[in-house]
Amino acid sequence: MIKSRGGVIAVLTFVLALTAGLIAIGLGSVSIPIPEILHTLFNPDADTINHTIILNIRLPRVLLALIIGANIAISGAILQAVMGNPLADPGLTGVTSGAAVFVLIIMLVMPEYTQFVPLAAFVGGILAAAIVYMLAWRRNGISPITIILAGVAVNAMCGGGVGYLSIMFSDRLPSALQWLNGSLAAKGNQALLMVLPYSIIGWIASIFAIRKTNVIRMGDQVAMNLGENVNRIRILLSILAVFLAAVSVAAVGMIGFVGLIVPHMARFLVGSNYKYLMPMSMALGALVLLIADTGGRTLFSPMEIPAGILMAVIGGPYFLYLMRRSAF
Repeated sequence: MIKSRGGVIAVLTFVLALTAGLIAIGLGSVSIPIPEILHTLFNPDADTINHTIILNIRLPRVLLALIIGANIAISGAILQAVMGNPLADPGLTGVTSGAAVFVLIIMLVMPEYTQFVPLAAFVGGILAAAIVYMLAWRRNGISPITIILAGVAVNAMCGGGVGYLSIMFSDRLPSALQWLNGSLAAKGNQALLMVLPYSIIGWIASIFAIRKTNVIRMGDQVAMNLGENVNRIRILLSILAVFLAAVSVAAVGMIGFVGLIVPHMARFLVGSNYKYLMPMSMALGALVLLIADTGGRTLFSPMEIPAGILMAVIGGPYFLYLMRRSAF
């Protein structure tokens, strides 16, 4: 009964996220009723102003928010299992900032190579994750507190790199400011088409990784007793988590705390079994980032607040709450 309940809640959350996406398309400086949105979506050849607004501006942005939110939430859920730390997420463990440094090198130093932005983000994220592991590793394994301390150190180093690049190439910085703040503004079909194939690959890999994630979350000793190669599982799952986070960073920039908040919300709703936690995190992450992005572009109109800033305002206090109630 509990298992079927988890599946039903996950499916309902997916439906809720898609419904919220439909509503978000209609919100903005020009309000568009849902019947007209549906008519445009099912009749894309219509030639009206609203048709252009829906298909070329709002729909790509809504889909991008859903995809990026799902990616970051899955990445956070996997990292929390791999690192045995309820406070792990791509931002706090240095993955996001590592990816950001390498992306900024492309954007500011070598803008003619922008086609390599996803690869640069992945390489930067992998390097940051490797450094965190090396700093946190002890003979008796990795403790939750050392992971966070190592993540703080890597974030500080990468923050210095971002600051250095911003100063040295200040004349080119305005083009990267929105990206640094995690904004989905002006992201159209090009960004959507860039991130979608990588995301689908990551989602499929995440489905196949559910069993291994369940094994590793039970602890190294249990996993070894089951005949599993713990280090290999940890490395492969970390690569998958970094891949999903890097794809997101490459597309819209640094958005923090989605990977921290969403898995905790998902556990509260469906439990710790990754058979349900993984799809639940995916659906809930999509919904959370969509709400943040839609709120940022509508609540403060005509000014727009990047989704990354709103998530930081919400996620910071929540992180402090989790840190106080977690026993290290």
